[in-house]
Amino acid sequence: GGQGGQIDLNSASSEQLDGLPGVGPVLAGRIVAWRTEHGPFRSPEQLGEVTGLGDKRLADLLPLVKV
Repeated sequence: GGQGGQIDLNSASSEQLDGLPGVGPVLAGRIVAWRTEHGPFRSPEQLGEVTGLGDKRLADLLPLVKV
C-alpha cells in the first residue's frame, strides 16, 4: 500500500489492512479471518461480505484494494 499503490486483499497482513482509512485492528482482523475461512477474495467487491463493513466504507475502500 501507500504511494498510490493498491493493497492486495489476498496477501495483505492485518497491519497493512489496518492502515486503510476507516479500517481499525478489529475490522482488519475480520478481513483476515474471512480470507482464512472462505479462501482468497475473487473480487474487491467481496470485501462487502465481511461482517461490520458497510456499503459506505466499501465504496471508500474499493479504489484502494485489489485482488
